Order: sequence, then structure tokens, then C-alpha cells
Amino acid sequence: MNVLITGSSGLIGTQLTRFLTENGHHVYRMQRNGQSDQPFSWDPAGGNSSMDDAIQLDAVINLSGASIADGRWTEKRKKLILESRINSTRLLAETLAGMQNRPGVFISGSAIGFYGDSGEQVVDEDSKPGSNFLATVAQQWEEATQAASAAGIRTVNMRTGVVLSPEAGMLDKLLLPFKLGLGGIVGNGKQYLSWVSIHEIVNMIQFLLENESLSGPVNLVAREPVTNHTFTKTLGAVLKRPTLIPLPAYAVKLAFGEMGEELLLSGARVMPKRLTEAGYEFVDISLEAALRSLLGKYEQ
Repeated sequence: MNVLITGSSGLIGTQLTRFLTENGHHVYRMQRNGQSDQPFSWDPAGGNSSMDDAIQLDAVINLSGASIADGRWTEKRKKLILESRINSTRLLAETLAGMQNRPGVFISGSAIGFYGDSGEQVVDEDSKPGSNFLATVAQQWEEATQAASAAGIRTVNMRTGVVLSPEAGMLDKLLLPFKLGLGGIVGNGKQYLSWVSIHEIVNMIQFLLENESLSGPVNLVAREPVTNHTFTKTLGAVLKRPTLIPLPAYAVKLAFGEMGEELLLSGARVMPKRLTEAGYEFVDISLEAALRSLLGKYEQ
């Protein structure tokens, strides 16, 4: 397949590009205007793009968007988080809809932040959206793909969970303090973490590419969401380090503000209903097994 990827330099994009290339697909990277003479380039802020219509794209995967975890959420930062997703996705969807040779599938990013803070309640793709900032972002992010679906392109909204990788993201940031014995539960530890390993998510995306029955929202999460308490104790056990230093809720709010409340003190117990019903075969059977594989910490 000819696959175009936006956000190819990010955590998922880097691994996905490598994975698809190794599996025989031809991957094109969307470049910023003025940076190259590649066949696909764009300027989301300026609202323009350049697509080589002579190249028949089979699929487009949209992973573009500013990080939600880089510093406190000032109003300026929140605007960037929202607009970096909405503007780029809408531009891409409208561009694809207007192409003479449209791709067969448009797989666009979203997130389980869609569900807001759902507590212990189990949620899936049929559940209602939350009402906090990240839920609002996810809803508008998905709505921005409408031009593509209206043009008859199979459109999938990937509601991704917390992606675990030792190279970037949450797990990468936790490794040093946990290895130093400074890890501990956050808040009351009851908030759910719906996770997915970097190895699993690239398999899931390939499944979405190939499974023509799937469109609309699809949760990309493991089958075993866990509480913060369970995650903390499991990571400590895999690293063989104590996890005795908690991070109280008031300290999270003081240090990180709204970002800390939504990312660290809130959670959603998300199930991959649509992947399961479509027959996807999960690789990660448990959080512990996934962490051991990611970190190379196999039991003797």
C-alpha cells in the first residue's frame, strides 16, 4: 500500500513508519511547506497543502498535534493543543475529499480523553463524551474529519490510550524516578489508566488499514485497564524497586494545575469493544507482560 503519514516524527509515527516499511508498504511523510520538494506538503496554520495527485494513495494516517503534556495549560497552550489538531485534520480531510484519486481509508487521531473522567464506570465506543477540556478537544478533533467521510472515504477515528514506550511519553518520564526508588501512587491511586504498548498500537493500526468493516471511533487500548495504584505497583515490581513515595492530589494541582488534574488525577476505564468484535488478536495479555517486554525485564 501507498501510505501517507502526518506527524511521522512523533512517538507513534516513528514506530509506525518503521513497522509499515518493514512489512512492505511504501510510506510517504507529510512535510511542512518550504522544507522540502517532497510530493506531499502542507501548512495547517496557513490552510494550504500540496498533494501529488499522480500518486495513488491507498491510505492516509493523521497523527498531527501538539503535545498535551509539555508544561502547564495556559490559555495559549490550550489554544495550541486544540488548533494544532482541528486545523490540520480539517485541512487534510477537505484536501482528500477534493482529490481526483481519493485514498480508500483515512485514519485520524483522537484520544480516550473523549470520555472525560469516567471513574470506575466501564466505557466503550458507544459511551457518551465527557465535558472537560480533553473531551472537548477529542470531540472537535473527530468532527474535523467529516469532509472525508462525507466524500465516501472510509474514515476511522483512533481513540488512543496512554501509549507506553521506554523511548518517549509517560513511561519514559517515569523510569528514572522509579529506578531511584522515588515512585509512588498519584492522588488516591483509584483513577484508571487505559494503556496500550507501542508494539501493540502499530499492530492495531495495521489492522485498521486492512479491515474494511471498521469506520468511525475505535478505541486503541489494551484489554486490561488498570488503576494508578496497580500500574505503580506493577512497574515497581518489574523494576524491582520500592514504590513508597506518593504524590498527593494537592501537590499535583499545585505543580501542574488543570493539566495535572486531567492527566494525572482523572482517568477512564476504556474497553476496546470494536477491535474485539472485529476479531483483532491482542498481543499484550497483561500490563506486567507488556512492561517486561518493553523494558527487557524478563523473569529469570
